[in-house]
Amino acid sequence: MSQPVRNGPPQTGDERMTLTAFLQYQRDTLAMKCAGLSTEQLRERAVPPSGLSLLGLIRHMAEVERAWFRNVLNGEDSANRWTNDEGEWADFDVDGADVDEAYDLWYDEWARSRDIVDGIASLDTVKRHGDQEYSLRYVLVHMIEEYARHNGHADLLRERIDGATGE
Repeated sequence: MSQPVRNGPPQTGDERMTLTAFLQYQRDTLAMKCAGLSTEQLRERAVPPSGLSLLGLIRHMAEVERAWFRNVLNGEDSANRWTNDEGEWADFDVDGADVDEAYDLWYDEWARSRDIVDGIASLDTVKRHGDQEYSLRYVLVHMIEEYARHNGHADLLRERIDGATGE
């Protein structure tokens, strides 16, 4: 896997450009936090008693992208990729997880999410999911928040794994 490239969001631009650029920046940040590690290191639950791992975060964010962009904004009924025997999300169950599969699915979800966003004319467009309504603006801000929170987790995990720190 090549070293991820992370470009800062533009400091000028309209709201849509700013939101989508910040979302991509957060995606790239997580990829950067995971770069250069072995399969074992990506699977490592480095901050006990937490069950979080970097690979679990990658799988989780693939699921979150799928759920918010495909299901909420695009009206799909796309099932969770990783579930346990009870049908519950199992994205953090990484003991036998395939790293390449997780990355491939995550990157595919990025592309799919961008296509969905590009197909929605306005940030004010509202989509109904179940009994809730969400604007495109809300989903983009929520995804930025979701990635930013998990990137903080990734900082701690990476530092415990090999001492690497940074933005």
